[in-house]
Amino acid sequence: MTTDEAKKEIDEMSRLLRRYQYEYYVLSRPSVSDAEYDRLFDRLVSLEKEYPALAAIDSPSLRVGSDLSADFPEVRHAIPVLSLDKATTHAQVLEWMQKLQGQTQDPISFVCEQKIDGASIVLTYERGILARAVTRGNGEVGNDVTSNVKTIMSVPLSLPRPVDVTVRGEIFLPRELFDKINEGEVTPYANPRNLASGTLRRVKSSEVARVPLDIFVYEGFFRKPPATHLEIIEELVRLEFKVNPRLGYFSPSGDFESERTLLPQTVAGRPEDVPAFIEKTTRERDSLPYEIDGLVFKVNEIGERDKLGYTGHHPRWAVAYKFDAPHGVAKVLAVDVQVGRTGRITPVARISPVVIAGSTVSNVTLHNQEYIDLLELAVGDSVAVSKRGDVIPAVERVLEKNEEGYKTWLLPAECPGCGSPLEKIGAHYFCRNPECEEKLRGELRFFCARDQMDIENLGGETLDALFENKIVRYVEDIYAFDVDALLDLPGFGEKKVALIRDGIEKSKAKPFRTVLSSLGVPELGKKAAELLVNGGYTDIDRIIDLADKKDPAPLLEIKGIGEKLAAQIIDAFADKKMRRRIAALKKHGLRFAAAPDERRPELPAVFRDQVWCVTGSFESFKPRDLAMEEVKKRGGTVVSSVSSKTTHLLAGEGAGSKLEKAKHLGVKVVSEKEFLALM
Repeated sequence: MTTDEAKKEIDEMSRLLRRYQYEYYVLSRPSVSDAEYDRLFDRLVSLEKEYPALAAIDSPSLRVGSDLSADFPEVRHAIPVLSLDKATTHAQVLEWMQKLQGQTQDPISFVCEQKIDGASIVLTYERGILARAVTRGNGEVGNDVTSNVKTIMSVPLSLPRPVDVTVRGEIFLPRELFDKINEGEVTPYANPRNLASGTLRRVKSSEVARVPLDIFVYEGFFRKPPATHLEIIEELVRLEFKVNPRLGYFSPSGDFESERTLLPQTVAGRPEDVPAFIEKTTRERDSLPYEIDGLVFKVNEIGERDKLGYTGHHPRWAVAYKFDAPHGVAKVLAVDVQVGRTGRITPVARISPVVIAGSTVSNVTLHNQEYIDLLELAVGDSVAVSKRGDVIPAVERVLEKNEEGYKTWLLPAECPGCGSPLEKIGAHYFCRNPECEEKLRGELRFFCARDQMDIENLGGETLDALFENKIVRYVEDIYAFDVDALLDLPGFGEKKVALIRDGIEKSKAKPFRTVLSSLGVPELGKKAAELLVNGGYTDIDRIIDLADKKDPAPLLEIKGIGEKLAAQIIDAFADKKMRRRIAALKKHGLRFAAAPDERRPELPAVFRDQVWCVTGSFESFKPRDLAMEEVKKRGGTVVSSVSSKTTHLLAGEGAGSKLEKAKHLGVKVVSEKEFLALM
């Protein structure tokens, strides 16, 4: 094939693929089969590799991303990227409309758009080609994430006409796809917005390409702007941008021009119809395929916008109506660093106390540095705090930046417990010092915890006293120290010491599977221990023998054990420190072989193909997660939040917002009595 022939074929395939991408990802009306699309795409990629000089800067092949690193340089915005003034009641929206009408001589109209809960983006096109994609940042400067945004199928790489235009949009992840991604996560993502924002900041665009992000464009800045916002939206549609068709239009006459065929779903009315429109949208909010956190009302006439102008913070011609948020608002007072038993470093926000779902929250985990970076969180910021699954407090987003000038918080380079350098593994930082005192304290607390060996009267304060007085340092010391020596410590009387001795002695009767999950092997929790025992590994010697052979293959034959867990089991039980611990615990009488009745038979899969969620409190299941364990044992799937995919909600006393959402979505609500009967 000559170069001219290759160029002709590349140009034709690129033209077809751009058309097919637009039909599929923007119009949702594909005209060719997936197989035909894939054939053309693969052929284009092959030709561009053979003739790299012929690859266009807007080639459809850019959708797959690159493995090259990106450092996200800062770019100053060429258009205003300001926040919006806020309204929280219908009356405030109407007052705002009336105020603006009083400041203008001619009648004005208003457009209402859904406020997508995603990541704001500014796209700049030069002569119809995508030149830059920049995050909102602080409103003046953002990060250049062009290579990542090019992987989003609904973002046009080139326009039908060679126009210069800058557009604002919101990148988001549809709810259904978010739920699907979250199903496989050990630590679920907080919400679609955070996942979308974090994805945009991934170093390699090839990783971004694997996440099915989407976009709605809602504002366009042309060299010669149209007369109204509706005309801007129509022009964006003609340029093949994806816009949200769910619009509201409110004018003194209440009429909507019939010739606006590009905006067929627009709801029209008078300003006095706004409260009813807000109520209707609020009711429909949970059934939308994407998340919204409010509505944005804008003056429709561009000339009137120019007259109204801006404050230093927001445009005077727009206001955001915010839905009642299922969260509390708090100020970040400080960020502390915790060292876990595995050495994992976890930043924790200390916030001003806020009541959420009936309880006061003052400490919130921030997970890791990547999570903090995507939130752009700093000390002094005002944040939205929710309870994931009605239980775990989480920072959802930054609502207002601090006025003290604090920048995004950064983890220290050294372990706060021992001063050792931190090592990054995956998304987290770890202290690798095996003698770090914070790690050793964590191992002791974990081993004695209620969900593990459940050693009565050996709580956190008692363990700290034993550790600080150099009586207990390692887990095996719990069974070796002279309990009577505690009588010499303040606060330890004969009765308390007797209870501690009794609790330690009772723990020796715990079954093998409990001892196994309490040893502290990462990811080897109760469920994994049960899988091992049921898979035939009924004593510790069989597991140690497997570790000596360094062969994970037999473990991979057990359903539910993957490559990562198998490798961790092999590594953990080959470790000399773990071997010494097991030998010492054996010597003190702990069980390292399963009793004959410890291997449980398979339970009937009565919950197969069902998706369960839980809310409230129960008599038979304390904590309530035990009920969800029963669901999983019987073939069901468990999720932390109610969505359209949820089939059943187990509702107990004091059921929270999940119950209302389940009723709204038509999810079957099951009482504790009914659940026990189903089991």
